[in-house]
Amino acid sequence: MAKAPDPGFVVDFPTIWAVPYWIEAHCPVPDGFRQGEQLELYPWQLWCTVNHYRVRPTACVGQQSTAFRYRRSQVVAPQKTGKGPWSATIVLAEACGPVVFAGWAAGGERYRCADHGCACGWWYEYEPGERMGRPWATPLIQLTATSEDQVANVYRPLQAMVKLGPLGDRLKVGEEFIRIGSRGRIDVVTSSARSRLGNPINFALQDETGTWTKENKLLGVADTQRRGVSGMSGRSMETTNSWDPSESSVAQLTAASKQDDIFRYHPQAPKSLSYGYKRQRRKIHAVVYAVGAARRSPRREISRSGRASRRGVRRYPGGRIRTPSSTRSLRGSRIVVTTRPACPAAVRRTKRNSRTFTLFTECQRSWRNATARLS
Repeated sequence: MAKAPDPGFVVDFPTIWAVPYWIEAHCPVPDGFRQGEQLELYPWQLWCTVNHYRVRPTACVGQQSTAFRYRRSQVVAPQKTGKGPWSATIVLAEACGPVVFAGWAAGGERYRCADHGCACGWWYEYEPGERMGRPWATPLIQLTATSEDQVANVYRPLQAMVKLGPLGDRLKVGEEFIRIGSRGRIDVVTSSARSRLGNPINFALQDETGTWTKENKLLGVADTQRRGVSGMSGRSMETTNSWDPSESSVAQLTAASKQDDIFRYHPQAPKSLSYGYKRQRRKIHAVVYAVGAARRSPRREISRSGRASRRGVRRYPGGRIRTPSSTRSLRGSRIVVTTRPACPAAVRRTKRNSRTFTLFTECQRSWRNATARLS
């Protein structure tokens, strides 16, 4: 469990990299002034995504849930970090994306959306030895929360992403469920509408499990859904804020579990800091919010051929990736999380110029002011 944001998330394990690329190509920004624009995953979102789709080195073609390192994931983060929209992207990836392990690439293989009923024209080329993915044949998904208002935190951005993006031709959006093709479904389940429990599913998103307790009868819901996905060789994911330790909630039980096949992401500030003091409160905010607010992940762009590329990230022989803001390269992939915005290249080259130096210092000062406003 991460106690604080690392200076960089190091991905030195096999994963299905096509999934985050697919998400950014098919899931637009659901609301706000950037509504409809291309979504860019924050570093913590990208980190949790590649870990959820981490593949075992011994995985074999034909395996489904057993091909992955983790059978379920738990993401704990405070409000306003983007858990809801990110959860919606994971649901859409499970509905239409390359989330099922499909073997290793020899080099040159491509995942084409056109081969799976999507007319967007996007495709992804695998590198030699990279893990490949394919969509579920019949995706059956449940999106669960304590109430309709709570489930709307994920379902509302999910609906917007479908309507604003290229998935509108494949998914039929309704108020209580979404039709995927002719046989697949995304169903909404709440504590008052549990008639769909027990249905076969291959993915379950359990939102705000910190409020799932024995009193509201959601402990049994969690167990039922986990048995359902296990029977269909599927997996599940939890997202939540911090929980009350006196309630023995689903989130608390997951965090306390000794099982090693659960991915947990829960950044925490040092216990020596007190929220009652302004300076220490600012340090707490810097720990739990900085991963989401410090810097967006490297921007992607779609080339003329429809191929997703990573701007600002270079891939070197041996699978190394280096970003302009990193000082060293690592085997595997490196998702760099900086604590201040990188200075533009033009500014770095002409930093001796007094006017340019002023722009550079203003860039740093703007970041400090933005950090101070968090408290």
